[in-house]
Amino acid sequence: METKEKASGSFFEEAGVENDVIAVGSGVPFGFTRVSNTRVGIGGAYGAWGQSYDNDAVAAFVEKRLGQPLPEDERLNLAELGFRSRHHTAPLSEDQNLVLEVEVGARMLREAARACGWQTPDVEAVVMGMTAPITEDYLDRITQAAGIRKEALKVAVHKACDGAVSGLHLALNPDLPENTQLSENIAESVRGKKVLVGGIEGLSRFIARTRDTNALQLFGNAAAVFGVIPGLTMKFLAGRTREAFDEEGMLQVIMNYPHAARRPEGNWNVEVTETPAHNIRIAGLMHQPSDGSSVIMAGPMGMVKLFVRTGVQVVRDAYRAYQERLAQLGESGKSLAVAVVHHANYKINKLKEKHLHKEGIVLPMPWLLSEFGNVSAASAIIAFLRQLPSLKPGDHILMDGFGAGTYYDVLAVEMGG
Repeated sequence: METKEKASGSFFEEAGVENDVIAVGSGVPFGFTRVSNTRVGIGGAYGAWGQSYDNDAVAAFVEKRLGQPLPEDERLNLAELGFRSRHHTAPLSEDQNLVLEVEVGARMLREAARACGWQTPDVEAVVMGMTAPITEDYLDRITQAAGIRKEALKVAVHKACDGAVSGLHLALNPDLPENTQLSENIAESVRGKKVLVGGIEGLSRFIARTRDTNALQLFGNAAAVFGVIPGLTMKFLAGRTREAFDEEGMLQVIMNYPHAARRPEGNWNVEVTETPAHNIRIAGLMHQPSDGSSVIMAGPMGMVKLFVRTGVQVVRDAYRAYQERLAQLGESGKSLAVAVVHHANYKINKLKEKHLHKEGIVLPMPWLLSEFGNVSAASAIIAFLRQLPSLKPGDHILMDGFGAGTYYDVLAVEMGG
């Protein structure tokens, strides 16, 4: 796995990025880019909002948030962790944040549909990962603002950084535990339909409620959405999901969404809720900070401890299931074109790669998100869209999501055409 170097500067300055200013407060910079691959029939959009802070400027940002100097021993080597910039908004009122994030969400849905050659009224389902939605009905608000029909299925997935990959898994794999609890299985109901999948993360707003210096240096705003027709432009091959409650509180995250804050029956951490209004909520239990703050992190080595061992096990199990599926299809020996991994930080991904190599599993895992920071559920979708132009019909790819809670989703899929 190699770091993909880019010219220094903001994401907003990159070729192909369309820039605008959203009229909230004194004006919020917003930029996005569309990606399409007509050979596989998939397109999407990704972007960010707020001021871009490079690694030299982020310390001043953190100190302003804290109201005090950032201790030298708490300054992260962000370049070593794979990041060189991230996006933050200036302090806004709750109403201003709501207007801003609804506008961002609606634009991302419209641009992703446009990248697919779809009209938004043609979209039949929206599956979105969100760590900290600004309002419980956020998905309703952005789909309505984007012009998507009220009757479209809307699935909100709250499993922290795993949200978007978990959402894709839900849309493709009918055997997931969440799907089997529903009156109508999501994967079965969206097969052959136009579906928008992604992650939208207003993390600058969210981390305003923490004094954790690691979180303040690592996280930022971003969103990514792509259009897929399950069973046609993307086909499920094999996958594994796992949860392991973070008893030690290595990564504590407050739940900005409804959850009973206890384990449901069966010692399971996920609550599945559906309403008559075409809405489904997949809500994961989190180890929440006891002081009422939004995030408390154990530090980079704590994140390695939390995610690497179990993450490697889930990837290994999914890879073995994929090999078994290839044998059934008479395609033994076929290799994965790429592995798209959540970009928590470069060291985590590098260690996962190293441990997988020891087990004889060699996966191309390119690092692609240096100018966004950790953007939670949006990260794997941005990485996928950056790989999309090089993919061909029949290519197999691995999607690897993991996040606080802790939650893991890994699935192998075949690109259609």
